Amino acid sequence: MTVYSAIKGIAIDQDLSIYKIEHDLNFTNGSISKWDKSIPRVDRLQMVANYLGVTMTFILDKAKE
Repeated sequence: MTVYSAIKGIAIDQDLSIYKIEHDLNFTNGSISKWDKSIPRVDRLQMVANYLGVTMTFILDKAKE
């Protein structure tokens, strides 16, 4: 699983879309989906983790599955 897939799974569980997360955090459209093939910057991953109410470690552990 990728970081993007982990975030998408958490978002779905919370009835959120990736688009809404990007919009609310003022990220460019599609920036989180690029994490499917690359590693996000720590500050951006932390912003997403805070938004979702989880830790970065939780997201990264989920991405390892």
